[in-house]
Amino acid sequence: MRIDFHASPAPTIGVEWELALVDRRSRDLRNDASHLFARARPRLPHPERLHKELLKNTVEIVTGICGTVGEAMDDLRVTMRPTMAAADDLDLDLYGGGTHPFASWTGQQLSEGHRYEELINRTQWWGRQMLIWGLHVHVGLPAQERVMPILSALLNHYPHLLALSSSSPIWAGVDTGYASNRALMFQQLPTAGLPFQFQTWSEYEAFAADQVTTGVIDDLSEIRWDVRPAAHLGTIENRVCDGVSTFEDLSGLVALMQCLVVDLDTRLAAGEELPTMPPWHVQENKWRAARYGLDAIVILDAQSQERLITDDLTDLLARLEPTAARLGCSDELASVAEIPARGASYQRQRAVAERTGGDLVAVVDSVVRELRESLDS
Repeated sequence: MRIDFHASPAPTIGVEWELALVDRRSRDLRNDASHLFARARPRLPHPERLHKELLKNTVEIVTGICGTVGEAMDDLRVTMRPTMAAADDLDLDLYGGGTHPFASWTGQQLSEGHRYEELINRTQWWGRQMLIWGLHVHVGLPAQERVMPILSALLNHYPHLLALSSSSPIWAGVDTGYASNRALMFQQLPTAGLPFQFQTWSEYEAFAADQVTTGVIDDLSEIRWDVRPAAHLGTIENRVCDGVSTFEDLSGLVALMQCLVVDLDTRLAAGEELPTMPPWHVQENKWRAARYGLDAIVILDAQSQERLITDDLTDLLARLEPTAARLGCSDELASVAEIPARGASYQRQRAVAERTGGDLVAVVDSVVRELRESLDS
């Protein structure tokens, strides 16, 4: 099976930001995406950048092809402002968490479309449980033969991205004890979760052929890995992160993902062999980040050395600063250090719950308010 990677000559950025729709009074989810589309799209300069998703309680805001992190943030704001105004008309708010703290999956409606129907028909109970929202970031790569080595090396930094973005600690009214319950929920779907660490593009093509032949997938988009190639776009798509509730967190995470890909690509092109870890270390790191968030002690390398993730993050940001300067995102990358300082979203949500005696409506209020206040910051 031949898969052509349509290489990108520049390290362009594309962002896909999933957001839930919550009722302004009850703070429960509402299945009103179609009504929001009807009101919002006529107000948008690019209506195609407001997408539907699996469930009618969800919308996705996407960018065009952007050259810098700043351009991507401006692009998102152009879509977000009219969308939020349309939501106001419907007594809806946009919610940027990885999960909703008390909504029930039984009341959620499936979006129209054969692809969605087939997913639920196949996955049944697990598919219906997918009340989860995430952030996907594409970064352009210039050469097909470098995609798989970079993808494998990116997995060393999986826990950093997950811990920084974790925003799903509460599920069905219960604090799960995890920073990211979303990460562990999503991997229950077939073809979701951690990618295989292939060395060559031909290995990936052989894998995809097996998946099609055996009926696991009908289309490459159904390979739902946490990090995957997007051959038709010429990008690596990073899908590690939980839903995000502020532009400050968003810009920092996008900068970090762009810098990581460009740094690895630059090193590989210069002849360096990129560091990787055995799959069992990668899997353990995912679990540790999902469980402990920014308090995780993560495995650093194939020699099984370990370190507190926030200490390692400090050194990582310093190492990536020259890359950020070259890409014009130094300020955004530097802002990543502020996430542990002010608390990641899962920590902020727990603080609200503790302060209000477990009031989960107040938790939703806080996440909604963060997004609204950050829009024009």
